Amino acid sequence: MDALACENPGCFDDATHTFADLYMKSGLYITEIVKRLYHSDKIKAEYPNDAERIRHILQHQVYGMAPTRIIYLIATNYILGFDESMKSETKNFVQADASQAAKEGKLAELVKKCFG
Repeated sequence: MDALACENPGCFDDATHTFADLYMKSGLYITEIVKRLYHSDKIKAEYPNDAERIRHILQHQVYGMAPTRIIYLIATNYILGFDESMKSETKNFVQADASQAAKEGKLAELVKKCFG
């Protein structure tokens, strides 16, 4: 995560930037991104209300694919499990095998199908 921030200064300070983990295993990577976005002073200034800020991040900034149902459930529970009211924010997280799509040369097609 630190390398991402070093290579892309300010990447966690823009409420329009999006991040994806196309092969989620535990949800840890997305959760770390959510934390950095949530604690960004610039995003706090734009979304001073904590609930609105976290909802914006989950609805517009982070995306993930999990290869199996069990991994999907583990990852989304890890990402969203901190607050019962957030458990419905799953539209940006899907069960889809990005690895297989990449092998077939269809990853871009799968991402578009899943996330628009």
